[in-house]
Order: sequence, then structure tokens, then C-alpha cells
Amino acid sequence: MCKLRILTVLFVTICSCVSWADQITLKNGDRLSGTIEKSDNKTLLIKTEFAGEVTVQWSAVQSITATQPLHVGLNNGQTVVGAVTTSGGSFDIATSNAGTVNAPITNVLTLRNDAEQKAFDKSQNPGMLEGWNGGTTVGFALTRGNSETKNLAIAFNAARQGLNDKLALYANTVYATNDAPGAVPSVTANTAQGGIRYDHNLTKRLFGFVAADFMSNELQSLGLRSVGSGGLGFHVIASASTTLDLLAGGNFTHETYHFIPAVPPSTPAVPGITNNFGALTLGEELSHKFHNTVLTQKMYVFPDLSDTGQYRATFDFGTVTKISKWFGWQTAFGDVYVTNPPAGKKQNDILMTTGLNVSFSH
Repeated sequence: MCKLRILTVLFVTICSCVSWADQITLKNGDRLSGTIEKSDNKTLLIKTEFAGEVTVQWSAVQSITATQPLHVGLNNGQTVVGAVTTSGGSFDIATSNAGTVNAPITNVLTLRNDAEQKAFDKSQNPGMLEGWNGGTTVGFALTRGNSETKNLAIAFNAARQGLNDKLALYANTVYATNDAPGAVPSVTANTAQGGIRYDHNLTKRLFGFVAADFMSNELQSLGLRSVGSGGLGFHVIASASTTLDLLAGGNFTHETYHFIPAVPPSTPAVPGITNNFGALTLGEELSHKFHNTVLTQKMYVFPDLSDTGQYRATFDFGTVTKISKWFGWQTAFGDVYVTNPPAGKKQNDILMTTGLNVSFSH
């Protein structure tokens, strides 16, 4: 009698586990049982007991049965919660308060279980110290012998993406010296840039932005250039792999150039210069992900409103190629062009960094 009771309990337990397991039936007749975790309209992720997490192409799915509540995201922005079965080309969602809701399969954008939905909701409204992704790149070169030089390049970027906004930070610097005795100049590069930008979506395509950018360049005698800007942007392309934004607005620039002493016998002194002016902000930004590489490109033009014909232009291009989860290789190229640099200085400043990238997320 005791053995019979044990067998009965085991049988009921097994049947309960089986009856409560989610099930996917594929078009080739195969079946997978486990726990449906999430799906978009391309793939479906199910956690099985023996095979772990299995990703299935959505186009290969014939039907699903989910006994646990799933959060079903529809293309009208509504989310319906309940146990799910499919019949023909539609979803039947058994909700707890509205009965069974029927939705065509073509209207279903996402499926998430409770845990995945909580994680998604949190990612859309992160705290100020949450939701950050970015990386730091460090490169160093040293020569000794026939030449004596050293070069240090550091780049940093981070972004926090919310449901309707985005906050981004960046900084990069290059410092290089020629250590050979009597070398002039001994410092061959000393450039630093940094900035912050905040975007807020006004509609699905239109967004507003405010930004602050800073730059110094010892060899151009630029002590500090501070630029505050704001305006509107338009998401031309906004897909999972590619984004293209157009931006337009205005900015105010404050920049100070150092006094340059005379170099006898032929080079006269150049007085320090302070410029304050308003300008337009016109630009575009592109980002594209392919395989294990992310490509970014930005181009801006800032026409001077107080001195027609004068302008500043910037161009930035970069790639990050993943080597592992945390490590990658990054290259970054930047060009800043000004039409009216101090006397004796060049109009173009080019900055290029490359090195090991350490990524992070929080």
C-alpha cells in the first residue's frame, strides 16, 4: 500500500509537470517542451530541461501552447497577458479578467514570460546609474634607440537608452612627445575632447536634443572651445541594426586661443584670441551593426551667424569589433576643420586612435 501511494504521488507529479510545460510544435513535426521565455517576430526562445535554452526561427513554428501567463505585445501598442494557444493563424490568449482574447498571428510582435517582461520594463525606465553600455580604449606606443618617442591615446564612450530618451557621454585624448635631445617641439600632440548629449523623443520619428562639447589642442594654441547646442532631430532609419538621424538647430561657441610668443628672428608673436558667436547646427549620424562589428559615423557643419562665410565642420568615423564578450578592437578617426584659425596654424586637426577596447554594461 505504501509503495502504491508513492507511485501514485510520482505519477501525479510527473503528469502535472508535463501538463504545465509549454510546448512548441514545428512545421517538420518536431516538438519542444519547456518554458517559453521570449519571442520577437523573428525568433522564439524556449528553455528546455535537458537541452537548455533553444532558439527557434519563428517561421518554423507551427503552433505553441503556453500554460504559464505570457505577455503578448500587439502591433497596436496593447499588451495582453494570459495563457496562450494558437489555432490556424491566430493567438487565443486566456486572460484573467477579459476572457479569451483572439489576435491574428500577424499582429503579434513579442512574447515574454513574467521574468522577461520585468527585465524589459526595467530596461525601458532605468535609474540614472542603470542601463549604461559603453567602452574604453587605450593605446600606447614607445620607441627608443634611433628615435625616442612615446604616444598615449585614450577614448571613452557610454550611452544610457531609455524608453523615450537617450543620454550619451564621450571623451578622447592623444598625448605624444619626441624625447630626443633638443627636439623642437618636444610635445608633438596634446589634444582632448569630450561632451554630453541628451535626446528625448517627441514622436516616433521626431526628437529634441541638447548637447555640450569641449575641446582643447595645445599645438593649435586652443585653450578651450566650449559649445552648447540644441535643436530637433529626425529618425530617418531606426531598426535593430541600423540608425540614421538628421539634426538641425543652433549653438553658441566660446573659444580661447593662447598667446603665441615670438620666435626670433622671423616669426612674430601672435596675440591671444577670444571668440564668442552663435552658429547653426546641421548634421547627420549613422550607426550600423553587422556580424561582430559596430560602425559609427557623424558629420556636422556649424555656419557662423555673426560672420558669414566662416564655419566649423567635424567628421567622425569609428568601428568596434568584438573579440570576446568584454574585449574588442576599436578604431576612431576624427577631423575638425575651422576656416579662421590663429595666424600660422592649420585649418584641419585630425585625431586617430586605435587599440584594445574594454566594454561594460550596468
